[in-house]
Amino acid sequence: MKIILLLISIFISLPVLSNGATDWQLGFQKPASDHMQNIFDLHNFVLIMMTAITIFVLILLIYVAIRFRKSANPNPSKRTHNALLETLWTAIPVIILIFMAVPSFKLLYEQDVIPEADMTIKVIGHQWYWEYQYPEHDDLSFESYLVPDNELKEGEPRLLTVDNRLVLPVNKNIHVLITAGDVLHSFAMPSLGVKRDAVPGRLNETWMRIDRPGIYRGQCSEICGTGHGYMPVVIEALSENDFVAWVNKAKNEFAELNSRTIASK
Repeated sequence: MKIILLLISIFISLPVLSNGATDWQLGFQKPASDHMQNIFDLHNFVLIMMTAITIFVLILLIYVAIRFRKSANPNPSKRTHNALLETLWTAIPVIILIFMAVPSFKLLYEQDVIPEADMTIKVIGHQWYWEYQYPEHDDLSFESYLVPDNELKEGEPRLLTVDNRLVLPVNKNIHVLITAGDVLHSFAMPSLGVKRDAVPGRLNETWMRIDRPGIYRGQCSEICGTGHGYMPVVIEALSENDFVAWVNKAKNEFAELNSRTIASK
């Protein structure tokens, strides 16, 4: 039994040996936040528990089918109940559910209670692109569109590459405000354990804390029309110094771009 559980644990952990999604992947992307790591650990724990229970029940069914077959029991027992057995098969599932429920409630609490934020960003979903705002950085804002197939550079993944990434610092508590400008959308980033619906006329909130620099990819996870599959989320996590340098550069670039857009209208 121990060998079986070990093999299951190794199998479901294989996908996280890479930095992103892989072909025929069955598990999660590599966690890039403590919260996602906790989700990953809970998933593995529950999966191992379910596998152990399934194997136990299967073995029990085989034993009962053989032990109490008609040829071995020509005179069947007339026993109507067994108080000890009935108590055990009621108490044991309750105990198992408690072991699953405690870490689950802890995760829900961790996700919903937002710690003191180091910065705030606002995410607005549109058909079919994202708009990002940095209210604490001189109201820096820009839009993020999918890069068409014919403009992709070598190595850039199809349907998961954008012209402007959401750039964030690592090791900072980031408060995220999420809404939509037209229909329902959903801001999802699997490697960070983040998913929140973007609802028109309503502000939802969540938070994230990225452990290490890198590029992380997600997608809109709420059907929002014909272009639903064409609005990826791409986060680029930088060190604090690199993030400050990017903000200074981005202010000038997007201010100039906005000026040209207004002039063209």
